[in-house]
Amino acid sequence: MAEGLNLTTVTTPELPTQYTPADVEARSYERWVAEGYFGADSGSSREPYSIVLPPPNVTGVLHIGHALDHSIQDTLARRARMQGKETLWLPGMDHAGIATQNVVERQLAAEGLSRHDLGREAFVAKVWEWKAESGGRILGQMRKLGDSVDWSRERFTMDEGLSRAVQTVFKKLFDDGLIYRAERIINWCPRCQTALSDIEVEHSDDEGELVSIRYSDEIVVATTRAETMLGDTAVAVHPDDPRYQHLIGTEVRLPLTGRSIPVVGDEHVDPAFGTGAVKVTPAHDPNDFEIGRRHSLPSLTVMDERGVIIAHGPFQGLDRFEARPAVVAALRAEGLIVAEKRPYLHSVGHCSRCKTVVEPRLSLQWFVRVGPLAKEAGDAVRDGRTRIHPPELAKRYFDWVDDMHDWCISRQLWWGHRIPVWYGPAGEVVCVGPDEQPPHGYVQDPDVLDTWFSSGLWPISTLGWPDDTEELKRFYPTSVLVTGYDILFFWVVRMMMFGLYAMDGKPPFHVVALHGMVRDQYGKKMSKSFGNVVDPLDWIERFGADATRFTLLRGANPGADVAISEEWAAGSRNFVNKIWNATRFALMNGASVGELPADLTAADRWILSRLQTVVAAADEGFAEFEFAKVSDLLYH
Repeated sequence: MAEGLNLTTVTTPELPTQYTPADVEARSYERWVAEGYFGADSGSSREPYSIVLPPPNVTGVLHIGHALDHSIQDTLARRARMQGKETLWLPGMDHAGIATQNVVERQLAAEGLSRHDLGREAFVAKVWEWKAESGGRILGQMRKLGDSVDWSRERFTMDEGLSRAVQTVFKKLFDDGLIYRAERIINWCPRCQTALSDIEVEHSDDEGELVSIRYSDEIVVATTRAETMLGDTAVAVHPDDPRYQHLIGTEVRLPLTGRSIPVVGDEHVDPAFGTGAVKVTPAHDPNDFEIGRRHSLPSLTVMDERGVIIAHGPFQGLDRFEARPAVVAALRAEGLIVAEKRPYLHSVGHCSRCKTVVEPRLSLQWFVRVGPLAKEAGDAVRDGRTRIHPPELAKRYFDWVDDMHDWCISRQLWWGHRIPVWYGPAGEVVCVGPDEQPPHGYVQDPDVLDTWFSSGLWPISTLGWPDDTEELKRFYPTSVLVTGYDILFFWVVRMMMFGLYAMDGKPPFHVVALHGMVRDQYGKKMSKSFGNVVDPLDWIERFGADATRFTLLRGANPGADVAISEEWAAGSRNFVNKIWNATRFALMNGASVGELPADLTAADRWILSRLQTVVAAADEGFAEFEFAKVSDLLYH
């Protein structure tokens, strides 16, 4: 963090004997900010270099993954400034829809209130109040880390300008037929009462049960969710399975319901898995929904938004987890249980915010028709407009964009960008742009947009789009996006789709530089349950920001996970201390900033030659984002 240090002001033995990172780093950082060292001038004639910071959640705190991500970006930004480039590193925060709403709802619950007691307008005002008082702690923590961002350009995804960008692109997509409303299977949280994106669902191997149920003399199906059989509308078998071919087109009696359901042949069924026959519940399983569409099956909803069974006789009113054993008991009483396996370990999705088990559910939602957008995002990487580094991760990118399903963008929340669609008294549907007014008497859609919708616009909205600003002309496309490979699909692909769509084929980044996850010294994932989580703020306090950053960068190879340990951080602190002591020694012995002498000694030439060798090797490393290589060059 020595950027901007004027050595002529410290050329006396006054330099403290002891290097104290907290004092030196904080004092230097505040001076750099005050003197505008991190600011970018869109009117400059210098070569531009730009990075947009992946916006942390307004509810978040700095974790070790942020520290790695920011250290890499900061290194690139500082180097670009040293090269004389007009460098913009743009900071900001994401409004984090469901996470922020949950925080404020918990505060209200402590007061014996719910958001419904306040009403929508008052609740949203309460969230803004919370944001002003408590949100954005991470920005102060970024200062402690030493991020050289242009604070004058700090953005928030709910700012007026960014909200205008969201409404503009929604309207454009709607008018182009790329946004539609339909019933589809989505991830549903019964506690948060909203649809969830895939990244908001955490999967874990949970103990449950596998129950085999006899549907007829010849058909037995197995399920981990027995309560959903109440909504079955078919049994599916593979059309070439000789065990069941003669049954395709016939019907079986669905237990407990009095209904008859067809046996259909569908190639989705794996004849080698289980009995080769599967129950089909189109309203509560994504694969079953697709089978249902192919065979024109009805979709029967078994439970409501709270996960409570509806309209099914003795099970009506039971919570889904109460209904499960009740259904099994009823089937057992009729002699229809063939086998029961407990415990049965299987993957279960949980809401990342409240940990409630997620329910696949048929729901009326808004979607982006991603086909043409995803194709353009794939083409931009294939034709070299954007380069993914390391190259081997490009395959993962193509796997997603080449087989991407339509994106559910509506959320049943109050905090976020409200969907700009209005409904008339006779069922009219009108999408309203930012400079338009809805017809009198129309009612706005109550849902808000998925947080990833606004963050997908981050590289253009933060530079002033949809206006044709000087910043947009100067700094777009951005030079590089630095982010973890874990959000390549959830965020990077969406930014590519929206950037290309809004900017007439110009991608948002020249390079996407991917890094891995931070792990402990043994390569183990960091987890509170393992007791191996590193708090970067603790390391900054104990070892200093420079030492913390250097420790992370020494392990940062393109696309690879980064192993760290406290011992290595202490070693980095000692390394920084050696640099301090060497500088102090040189200053005490008359060193100062100045021109090279005309007559160089052999020793001078050797030193300069070695310096040039290291600089050249470092340049090669930076070009390929090999920060571990560059760090080792400096260390040795």
